[in-house]
Amino acid sequence: QVSLVESGGGLVQAGDSLRLSCAASGLTSTNYVMGWFRQPPGKEREFVAGITSGGTSNYGDSVTDRFTISRNNAKNAVYLQIDSLKPDDTAVYYCAADPRGTTRIRVYRHWGQGTQVTVSL
Repeated sequence: QVSLVESGGGLVQAGDSLRLSCAASGLTSTNYVMGWFRQPPGKEREFVAGITSGGTSNYGDSVTDRFTISRNNAKNAVYLQIDSLKPDDTAVYYCAADPRGTTRIRVYRHWGQGTQVTVSL
């Protein structure tokens, strides 16, 4: 059974940086694509970034270069670095994984519970 556990969220001030982590277990191979999504309050969940086991990454249309996704295959972990945080970044951030292994997908099979990021002025 695949389990994804996010950490690193919290209350931060505008301009701060934050690094979200996601620890995965139960993956049957290293070929899973792993990604991050977010859901701002009152809005739909949106794709933030995805990364393959080989390190190929892509980002959602609404995401700027303030976001960087990375991955450690040995630790079955994926990270999301967010710099120069803005109040509009306030959202629940979800980690996701999918065995199809490509960043072209936007529907992932496995999901974490999410971690709240709140950015204050």
